[in-house]
Amino acid sequence: MTASDTHRAIDAIWRIESAKLIAGLTRIVRDVGIAEDLAQDALLAALEKWPESGVPDNPGAWLMGTAKHRAIDVLRKQSLHERKHDAISAELEAQQEAAVIDLHDSLDDHVGDDLLRLMFMTCHPVLSQDARVALTLRLLGGLTTDEIARAFLVPESTIAQRIVRAKKTLNEKRVAFEVPRGAELAERLSSVLEVIYLVFNEGYAATAGEDWIRADLCEEALRLGRVLAELAPQEAEVHGLVALMEIHASRSRARVGPHGEPVLLLDQDRGRWDHLLVGRGLAALARAEALGGAPGPYLLQASIAACHARAREAHATDWLRIAALYQALGDLAPSPVVELNRAVAVGFAFGPAAGLAIADAIAADGALENYHLLPAVRADFLAKLARFDEARAELHRAASLTRNVREQRLMLDRAERL
Repeated sequence: MTASDTHRAIDAIWRIESAKLIAGLTRIVRDVGIAEDLAQDALLAALEKWPESGVPDNPGAWLMGTAKHRAIDVLRKQSLHERKHDAISAELEAQQEAAVIDLHDSLDDHVGDDLLRLMFMTCHPVLSQDARVALTLRLLGGLTTDEIARAFLVPESTIAQRIVRAKKTLNEKRVAFEVPRGAELAERLSSVLEVIYLVFNEGYAATAGEDWIRADLCEEALRLGRVLAELAPQEAEVHGLVALMEIHASRSRARVGPHGEPVLLLDQDRGRWDHLLVGRGLAALARAEALGGAPGPYLLQASIAACHARAREAHATDWLRIAALYQALGDLAPSPVVELNRAVAVGFAFGPAAGLAIADAIAADGALENYHLLPAVRADFLAKLARFDEARAELHRAASLTRNVREQRLMLDRAERL
């Protein structure tokens, strides 16, 4: 194996093993920043030694073993520092030494639990939404700061600062490396799911730039969702989110035309949908429903996606059920965006005038004044009602509001066709 082949192998191994490595180290040193540094040290050791010695049979274990030794050194230095400056009692010193001795045996235990704890830590509400996304992609996704910056079209320095500040905040606020319990679990789980879905949505319909879809972000969010579903198998909303992402991801090939242009849902060739992903999504939805209880927002959205997935042709879509599901979603989690989606469903179920009435009410409220899809939806209704001049004006407004070049061209092309 050449040196370049070895480096490619190390990159692939790092993507697979880094989250488990950082999670295990965080459990030991109780500082996610130090844990990442230790993991990076192990990676550097691999880059130095593996080109000569070859990739080990169990590279994950090699990285973990190397990181263990470095973690032990850190703990011993911490213990020495505490003895010098805090006059730790003999009993505590003995406990520290016992912890160091036991480290070799304990670090590889509870890998799944550690990953789950790390997810709850990186998605803690004490961090801003942007910081949660960046830190999760960095520590759980194994993405570099450059990769995250390119995905979200911001400078690399911005992402680096977010990550540094996030790790500092977690340490200063003494955020526990644990899975919360009771009422706090629901709140924190909601934050974890929100981060994963934000990553997926940015990949599925990029908010800015030249690309309509960023497949790498979709794949990363799906991977994180699948991991979470195995770590929290009794949480219906986790399976609901996985179902939603699987079904949406199944359309990826059909969502882009031959020149990279967007293809909207009702215009897609459903034969190009990935039916393996559809099947996985429907299975995840069934798994969520089998757990019982009142459906949450992700399960409801997955049920809507399933209505589209089950329709072999666009005209066979059950719009009445979709409208009812959006009503239920709006009752559970009121949002003008949910109401706009309900307007679309109502328009198909009961006619464009009915849908336009809902969209007009949203416009009058002003909550979505700068949201490009509101004029886009109104334009569709207006065109169906033969109010073409108004429809063209709305499409031009939609084009002016979006920052995605592909989407902008789509709006202007639709206006020109009218």
